[in-house]
Amino acid sequence: MPILGIIASSISGNLAGDFESIATVSLTTNTTTITFSSIPQTFAHLQLRYMSKQSAGTAYFVRAQYNGNTTAANYSYHIINGTGAAVTVGAGASEGYNYYPRQAASSNSFGVGIVDILDYTNTNKNTTIRGLGGHDDNGSGNVDFLSGGFYQTTAITSIDLTVAVGQFAPYSHFALYGIRSA
Repeated sequence: MPILGIIASSISGNLAGDFESIATVSLTTNTTTITFSSIPQTFAHLQLRYMSKQSAGTAYFVRAQYNGNTTAANYSYHIINGTGAAVTVGAGASEGYNYYPRQAASSNSFGVGIVDILDYTNTNKNTTIRGLGGHDDNGSGNVDFLSGGFYQTTAITSIDLTVAVGQFAPYSHFALYGIRSA
C-alpha cells in the first residue's frame, strides 16, 4: 500500500475533536418550540449551530431548557453584548432557562449562533454552556458572548429552544452536533 494510503486509512474514522451531526431542523412555518430529543450519550460535548430570525420583529435571545427542566434555580447566565455603539454586560440566575445568542429581528436578515454544551453526560458536575453569535439589521445589530450553567448533575438527553416573544420564523435552521472525546 502506498504511504499516502496508509496515512489516509490511519486517520479515517472517529478522531478526538471530530464533529458528528446528530440532528437538524429547518423551518417552513412559524414555530414556537424546537426540541432535540434522545440525544446520544456517546460524545464529550455538544455544539448547536443556528441561523434564525423571529416573527416578533425584535432581536430576542434564544432560550434553552434541558431535559424538560423548568426549575428556575437550575439556570444562570452571563452576557457581554456589543452593538457597535455601546457595550453592555449582564448576569442573572433563576430565570428557568439558559440564554443563547439573539436572532435577527429584520425580515431581511438572519442571526447566527454557535453554542457549546460542555461535558453534557458528566453526572459528577453541573453543565456549562458558552455561546457566540450576532446579527445585523441593516446597520444596527448585536454581537453576543454568553456563558451559563445548568445546575443538575444529570446527563442532558433533550434540549428545548424557545424565544421570549413570537416564534422562530420560516427558513430558520438549527443543527446539533456531537464532539468526540480524546
